[in-house]
Amino acid sequence: KNISELDSMINKCIKCNLCETRKNFVFGTGSPKADVMVIGEAPGADEDEKGEPFVGRAGKLLTDILKAINFTRDEVFICNILKCRPPENRNPNPEEILKCEPYLLKQIELIKPKFILCVGTFAGQTMLRVKETLGRMRGKIYNLTFGDIKVKAMVTYHPAALLRNPNWKKPTWEDVQLFRKEYDKEKNYTG
Repeated sequence: KNISELDSMINKCIKCNLCETRKNFVFGTGSPKADVMVIGEAPGADEDEKGEPFVGRAGKLLTDILKAINFTRDEVFICNILKCRPPENRNPNPEEILKCEPYLLKQIELIKPKFILCVGTFAGQTMLRVKETLGRMRGKIYNLTFGDIKVKAMVTYHPAALLRNPNWKKPTWEDVQLFRKEYDKEKNYTG
């Protein structure tokens, strides 16, 4: 299976109630061979409208953040834990995460990223399997394993949170610089 086959297999999903309120299933975009995956929590209104992740103001900010550490949107893969928008952009509930997470794990299995940047509390908690606050998760490199795929992961603030709290931009900048440094180290090591 490849990533676009997976998309056509799952984009009519009706496992949870979010299928009743969504306009579009938001699978993810970017390179199917990406070394880096950016994982958020769930699509918002703009994403639901377009069927693409991170397209509104937060999406533009994410693009700028990636550009600042020398990545383009085309060379990474961007997706969310949930593939459908929770009504009123409420937080994902545990049952929705449970039903949708296998899709994300399948995406990871097919893309085989070497690095994952989790943006936001839910993305961090879900990927790291912890209930920590974002403040406690950020600033560190985690080694995760998905089957036979080993991945280095980091957690930082969600771009939407940065739009509401500009004082979080500096810690986010520190996080993504560390992420890039780790990425370059790995690249140089493996050539």
